[in-house]
Amino acid sequence: MNHSNVPFFRPSIGDAEIDAVTKVMRSGWLTTASEAPALEKSFEEYLGGDVHALAVTSATAALHLGLDALGVGPGDEVILPTLTFTATAEVVRYMGATPVLVDIDPATLCLSVDGVRTAITPRTKTVMPVHFAGRACDMAGLRALADAHGLTILDDAAHALPAKTGGALIGSAAAQADATAFSFYANKTMTTGEGGMLIVADADRAARSRTMRLHGIDRDVFKRFTDTKAPWIYDVVAPGFKYNLTDMAAAIGRVQFSRLSEFLDARTTRAAIYDDALSDLPLTLPPHAAPGDMHSWHLYCVRIREDAPLSRDAFINAMKDEGIGTSVHYRPLHQMTYWRHLVDKGKFPNADAYFERCVTLPLFMSMTDDEQARVITVVRQILS
Repeated sequence: MNHSNVPFFRPSIGDAEIDAVTKVMRSGWLTTASEAPALEKSFEEYLGGDVHALAVTSATAALHLGLDALGVGPGDEVILPTLTFTATAEVVRYMGATPVLVDIDPATLCLSVDGVRTAITPRTKTVMPVHFAGRACDMAGLRALADAHGLTILDDAAHALPAKTGGALIGSAAAQADATAFSFYANKTMTTGEGGMLIVADADRAARSRTMRLHGIDRDVFKRFTDTKAPWIYDVVAPGFKYNLTDMAAAIGRVQFSRLSEFLDARTTRAAIYDDALSDLPLTLPPHAAPGDMHSWHLYCVRIREDAPLSRDAFINAMKDEGIGTSVHYRPLHQMTYWRHLVDKGKFPNADAYFERCVTLPLFMSMTDDEQARVITVVRQILS
């Protein structure tokens, strides 16, 4: 067995991705041209053809554009889980609105529908579920609640490509969100290095997002330089942003997208191996998808139980000493200095309890059998 170090993550980039980027660089057009729209079209077709896809620089950008498209603004409230990365909440601040943090469901680690119900006020505009670690939220329950109160839903699906809710791909019209944000960060199921995709169900909202994606200009940048109309003739119709994805990044994304099934199979297989090998240890293993759903297995998050021989922090240090990379997803937002002022203490028992014991084990597409066996051996040694 190979006893070398095992990283927390390693990207799966091959010659096809490198060749695709080289082709773009030789084309003479490095920013947004034909590759980004082609990636958008692939997503639209994959999700059923009845949604609109916009390639952007990050999932954070996608969330920002999504809130703008849904009309969130000053005075509004947006409900989201405290167990998430700070980007989920910070984009709400970008709009001048207020993030309202809610506890998680202890069984799924996703946004609690009951928590959302109790958090709704006359100022509530939008709900932002996070499909934590790749396990889908209860979208049917959230949609029914949102419809009853006239609210919109913006999916933070940074972990959830490809995942299913109620048998429908997250991002598709059948998944019941008004807009969805995917991430193509380096450690996601597919990557463009940095990048993301905004999926919008409504055509008018999508048109707004396309305009806002590039400075509020009313003409696509590539078309400005390729159609018969003079490139300098355009109008600015809103104070937009600079969120367009470059063709170099999109070229990587197109190759990665073609490997999506391969990547999902690899992650699912690795998760199943972990489940089998670690089930007898003092660990709480990750929640699986609900019947009819599909887990993307972006992360494999375990919890060190109270009957374990050491604490979570001691476990992480022991893994580090053995050369095994780990991480923690996440310290809840209500414990962070900036977000703490939004909440009262003691309101998030489920997220607090989860955080005290959670640790994320290595899980990535190019992980070898020997690497995973090494992780399992070390975990067993530490916890036995």
